Amino acid sequence: MKNWNMLMAAILLLTAAVFVTHSALAKEESMGMTNASLIASSNNTELVSFVESAVAYVQKNGKDKALKEFSNKTGSFVRGDLYIYAYDFNGTNVAHPFKPDWIGKNKLSEIDSNGVQYIRNLINVAKRGEGFNYIIFPNPAHGNRDEFKLCYLMKVDDNWWLGSGTYLSNMSANFSQESRYNLPNFVETAVKYAKDNGKNKALKTFDDKNGTFFKKGFYVFALDFAGNYLAHPTRPELIGKNGIDVEDSNGVKFNQNMIDLAKNEGGFTYYIYPDPARNMTPRLKLSYVSKVEDTWWLGAGIYSS
Repeated sequence: MKNWNMLMAAILLLTAAVFVTHSALAKEESMGMTNASLIASSNNTELVSFVESAVAYVQKNGKDKALKEFSNKTGSFVRGDLYIYAYDFNGTNVAHPFKPDWIGKNKLSEIDSNGVQYIRNLINVAKRGEGFNYIIFPNPAHGNRDEFKLCYLMKVDDNWWLGSGTYLSNMSANFSQESRYNLPNFVETAVKYAKDNGKNKALKTFDDKNGTFFKKGFYVFALDFAGNYLAHPTRPELIGKNGIDVEDSNGVKFNQNMIDLAKNEGGFTYYIYPDPARNMTPRLKLSYVSKVEDTWWLGAGIYSS
């Protein structure tokens, strides 16, 4: 009996140690993607609930009445910096309380000050059913000054979607324009290298911190379309792991967003990510991605100045 009690005590101690270790690792991983200054001041739950209530309004009152209400600046769906906008999946605006001149016009190719086709990026999220993404857009509460914004999107049906967002007025979305201009060329050069030299050699080169594709301010990362990491010179521990559902500090599934972009001609997108030049402190990042083949893609990014 004495031996049995000792055995049980040892098992309990081992279980507790494993639990504590697991908790510590989880906390450490979470802290690596968190920075209070980069988190939306408004509760994300409030934003999600607001958009969900708009979808419920459509379902109860019909599309025509809902679109009229969403476009009313003094209506029930304009609350402080929260308001509803709506588009079809071709990029045509169908409701906007502060951009009435946009209604009925296609905005799919609309580009912000950093070259991001933000309506296209929002559509990619809405097609998945729901989710978060970032844009730069005029803030009516601040004299229509362009500000960074966290958006939440929801699909209404197969024809259209709606969304809202909260402005992150204290977050700078300024990037070196020279670096931003050079970013697509850097990525497309890496794509060509991969096609000319083969996948295995390319991935080894991308992971080499002393190699051609690790320059000041630039490095290449690569994933397959299932979200598995193939190359990442600053975070080698990620290689072989799946990151399709990884979120930044505001709930943005950035790998999924980049996969959607890479499948559709590539382009720019925003997210918050650890900066290796700043001790892995999470900062706002602008990345450009492009498809290599039907099975994998790559990208590179720059951090806000």
